Order: sequence, then structure tokens, then C-alpha cells
Amino acid sequence: MTTPATPPSEEAARPTVVRTRAELRDALAAWALSGPDVTDRRAVVMTMGALHDGHLALVRKAREDAGPSGQVIVTIFVNPLQFGPGEDLATYPRDLEGDVAKVAAAGADVVFAPTPDIVYPDGDPVVRVSAGRIGEVLEGAFRPGHLDGALTVVLKLLHLTRPDLAFFGQKDAQQLLAVRRMVRDLDVDVEIVGVPTVRDADGLALSSRNAYLSDDERRTALALSRSLRSGAEVAASGGGARDVLATAAGILNDEDGVVVDYLALVDPTTVDEVPADHTGPALLLVAARVGTTRLIDNEAVDVVAPPEPEGDDDAAGQEASP
Repeated sequence: MTTPATPPSEEAARPTVVRTRAELRDALAAWALSGPDVTDRRAVVMTMGALHDGHLALVRKAREDAGPSGQVIVTIFVNPLQFGPGEDLATYPRDLEGDVAKVAAAGADVVFAPTPDIVYPDGDPVVRVSAGRIGEVLEGAFRPGHLDGALTVVLKLLHLTRPDLAFFGQKDAQQLLAVRRMVRDLDVDVEIVGVPTVRDADGLALSSRNAYLSDDERRTALALSRSLRSGAEVAASGGGARDVLATAAGILNDEDGVVVDYLALVDPTTVDEVPADHTGPALLLVAARVGTTRLIDNEAVDVVAPPEPEGDDDAAGQEASP
């Protein structure tokens, strides 16, 4: 009689959970000593926990790109430097055990879940990374210091985890641009990979803060993605930058319960607002409050030049005739 194979235990598939710098160093060293294939790499996904399918898409992409014997590290750290006065640091959702189970299924090898005293052993850091002018507009204008805090912890976690690849969601478009610029400007030896926004079936971009929305507020929040889609359609049809913004703004203004912080059409490499005669790639960005919940979203658009009015050539030819 053949004995059935024992299924792998849940514990065996569980990532190594480390909380201190020393434990993290040991996990990094153990992988290096395991003899990974020379083509495989170490990848990191940085999160603040309360993980959803958007985060897990990052982990799955990291698993794929790192290679079969690569190492995938997920950091879970609610970074106090990213929260301003009156924001939800104390109430931000936390569920480490649930998060570990989720990333295990997505292919993570290590979870680094430090406390603030591990990341900032001397208290609030005196020296921080500045996002420069990228951090002064849009999110930076409404959340002063937010992007500086994000870049500071990203740089620290890159140094601590020493990855070849780092994965970030395109939903946080301004943060992704700031991280790319930091890596380039400060010569950080890592490849930054952007992963497309994951949405629910109704179009709402996944966010840990969606849990704060009531059923009615969630329906109201769908105006954000609807406005972006409509703006993208106008861009593709040759409506021009002004019409793109006007169309998106109209949808948001018509939805009771949406308070817009900003709506902007920007250059995807600088976040500078594009001129009215812009054609080509752009990002349509929105931040708004629904109830007490602040949401952000964006859509990549391609602004097509408006078609030439019919009959112009004939008219010009007639005017030139004697």
C-alpha cells in the first residue's frame, strides 16, 4: 500500500519573519550561502501592511522577476515620517499575521517587520532625504513633508535589504517618480520596477484606506476612476489638455460627497503640469476626500493632436487663386 505524500505544512511555506537588523542580516547571508543561480536576484517590496491584492501583485511580480532561486523580501513598516499632523498614524490598519499569510501565498521568502526604534534607532532622523521640487507640488503641497519621509525610509530600507530590484505600485505615481529620481540622482545601485494599478471590478483603485469607506461612500468614490477614464477618452480623441481636465473635473464636481484636493494633467517624468497645447504621454492625477477618507488615483493618457478642420486645404487654395 502506497503511503500518500504528506502535504507541506502551512508553517513550512511561511516566510521567515525578522524584526531586527541582525535577523535581517542573517536572512540575507543565508540566501547568499544557499548558492542561488547567478541569474537570480534579490527583490524587495516595501509596504505599510494592511495588504490587499495591489500589494500582492507587487510581490508576485517580484517573485517572477527575481527568478526561481531569487530572494523576495517584503517590508512591513508603518513609517511615522510619512504622516502629518491629524493624519491616521495611530489608527492605520495593522494585521501582521494576516499580511504574512498573504505574502506567503504570493511567493515571499522574508518579511522584515521592524518597529520604529529599529528603523530610527536615534529617534527622528536629523538628516533626511529631500524630494526637492517633486515634493512641493500635488501630494507635497497637500501633505508637506510626506514625500521626504517616504524617500527617507525607502533609502534606509534599500540600504538594509540590499536588493537588485525594488517594486512600487504605479497608483502612487508621484512617489514612484520621486523614488526613481532619488535612485538616479544619488547613484543607488538598484533597479526600480513600476507595477500597474490594481482595481476592483467596479474600477476603484485598491488602497488600504478603502476599508474606511462606508458602502455609500464607496459608491461615491467611484467618481474618481470614472473621471480619469473619461479624461483619457477625451485625450485619445484629440480633445486637448484643457478638455481632458474639464471633462474629468465635471464628473467630480457633479458627484456630491467628493471634495477634490487636486486634479492635474502632468508630465510623467517631472510632474510639471503640461501646457494647453501638449500632445503625447501625460498622467492625469486626482486626490480627493470622500467622507473622512483621502484617496488618490491616476491614469496614463496619450493626448492626441486634434484633427485638422475639414476643408481647410480647399479654402486655402481658393484664397490663393487669382
